Amino acid sequence: MQPVNLEKVQTLINRFAGKDVYIHLETTNGAYAAHVDEKFFNAGAFIRNAKVRYELGKIIGEAPSRVGLKLEMGWIYAQGITHYEFDSKERLLMAGHDYQGKLAVSLQISETPFE
Repeated sequence: MQPVNLEKVQTLINRFAGKDVYIHLETTNGAYAAHVDEKFFNAGAFIRNAKVRYELGKIIGEAPSRVGLKLEMGWIYAQGITHYEFDSKERLLMAGHDYQGKLAVSLQISETPFE
């Protein structure tokens, strides 16, 4: 993955606008931290292969960046994006890593379901 480049990521987000796409979105504040400190409150969210069509997508802010996808009836939003990759399967993979390099958020967009 490469550090976020706002122009490049925006171009890739625009590429999927107006199409039926599959979304993978997950967040975690340290899913594996509870084993170190039993009082650590673990929270997260996960959705995979939600089929949506967004009319507008936008990335803003120097890393960590925010990505919003405007749907007909709402929004998909991810904050804390620091890296991205457009892979050989033509999927846009975006991730946010914390200051220790651990995954904190992931937003991925694809025209085909994620395996």
